[in-house]
Amino acid sequence: MRIDGPLGHAIAEFAHLDRVLLASDYDGCVAPIVSRPEDAKPDPRSVAALAAAAALPGMDVALVSGRARADLAALSGLGDPVVLVGSHGAEFDTGFADPVTAEKRALLDRVITEFEALAARFPGTSVEIKPASTTLHVRNASPEDADAALALAAEGPASWEGVHVTYGKAVIELAVIETSKGHALDRLRDIGHAQAVLYIGDDITDEKAFARLNLPGDVSVKVGDGATSARYRIDGPDDVADVLEAVVASRS
Repeated sequence: MRIDGPLGHAIAEFAHLDRVLLASDYDGCVAPIVSRPEDAKPDPRSVAALAAAAALPGMDVALVSGRARADLAALSGLGDPVVLVGSHGAEFDTGFADPVTAEKRALLDRVITEFEALAARFPGTSVEIKPASTTLHVRNASPEDADAALALAAEGPASWEGVHVTYGKAVIELAVIETSKGHALDRLRDIGHAQAVLYIGDDITDEKAFARLNLPGDVSVKVGDGATSARYRIDGPDDVADVLEAVVASRS
């Protein structure tokens, strides 16, 4: 995909500012969506472009993912100078901005127990455990079982006091701290004194990030279909690599 037209023009303007932040979600963007989350290998072109961008003067680069930060590092193979932010924007290299207290840990254990019971009941569902949240995946279940599992999760632990709910593609995630990719971008923008942010995302959780990109020069890119507040849209991970390479080429 050749990045031209309005998106190409926006990338060129973004890339020529003095200080900028380039950031992306991982799954569905840098890596394709797969049946087993642990098999989500990154596109080598995107990894190379992110690393090249991070080496350019005045450009900060970040991956902002719903995954636990340690899992994001292991899967992506990236690290310093690329900033890795896990748990939907709540988990930085310094830990969580909102501490996971013993009380919150006990609540999380209760949620995990409920999710594991659902996974045992509905074939094809699975549970992913993170430091401050847990996710029920239903992508590999039948449509009927997926709908039933999500409904029971919503009626049960998602309704508990102190639980924060995030819906994604074929997942429901319950956290015991508040998470927001938008807040993460705000923090990264402030740390790097970025004049503009370019963010790429594909999921419902990325809408919180897109909503924060309202300054001159900001660029929001939605991957795939579905309603979005992003200004631009591309088709899939191959196009993400094209966008990242276009940023590097314009900056260079």
